[in-house]
Amino acid sequence: MIGITLQRRLHEYVLLTRLNRPIGILLLLWPVLWALWIAAAGFPGMKLLLIFLLGTLLTRSAGCIINDFADRDFDPHVERTRERPLAARRVSPYEALTLFAVLMLLALVVVLQLDLRTVLLSLIAALLLATYPFFKRFFPAPQLYLGIAFGWGVPMAFMAVRSEIPLIGWLIFAVAVLWAGIYDTFYAMVDRDDDRRIGIRSTALLFGEHDLLAIGIMQTLMLALLGWIGMLADLAAPYFVALLFVALLFARQLWSTRERVRAKCFKAFLDNNYVGLAIFVGIALATLQH
Repeated sequence: MIGITLQRRLHEYVLLTRLNRPIGILLLLWPVLWALWIAAAGFPGMKLLLIFLLGTLLTRSAGCIINDFADRDFDPHVERTRERPLAARRVSPYEALTLFAVLMLLALVVVLQLDLRTVLLSLIAALLLATYPFFKRFFPAPQLYLGIAFGWGVPMAFMAVRSEIPLIGWLIFAVAVLWAGIYDTFYAMVDRDDDRRIGIRSTALLFGEHDLLAIGIMQTLMLALLGWIGMLADLAAPYFVALLFVALLFARQLWSTRERVRAKCFKAFLDNNYVGLAIFVGIALATLQH
């Protein structure tokens, strides 16, 4: 009986931290990998790679908990989120905050393996992580704030590798912010009606009928910045071939969501994983030729 109860609790914790849905971890991880590879002009070393992989896993999981904690009274009224463990009252707020604290302490232990300046940057990351869920109450474009939180691993990666954050590091950070604005607007389009009813802010509501135009503008800016990054880093041809592939993926996302069908908007969100992967493969292949 004890074993069954423990198994059920662990299952709820997996659902709470979204370990069963790794898309969020991947979307958080790709910009970090872009930054590590460009900062090191190739493979950054196994130690740094493992630290950032584990740190990403822990902070993303903790972020899901604090998000659900903040939204525990809203999520029961949204079709997509009503069965989340906190919303369905299968996990108590005390349990959730305890697990959040444990994960953040583990993340601190991991980041303490890096230099002091990177550790200090990680404190900003923790603040962004903890405050993002509450921005949805009043900030009209919380997706961009999410981008800042998700992209903060980029300056951390440059600081860890180069002990500084050059212009190219901030450009990659800007790309990460724009990219979050793109994929999380698709995500918000799924919940637009529910968010309007319960008073949650989102770029899907902010942009209204011009949502796809706004996404297209962000995609164009993102591609332009990625092109600039490739020239600054003197990346070889495979990188620019990858950008052409990304442009095609973006065009397909816009076309597939032209009727704002919720399932297709959600698929466009998920497909951004291939965008992150394509950029990383382009960087990895290009730096091999240096």
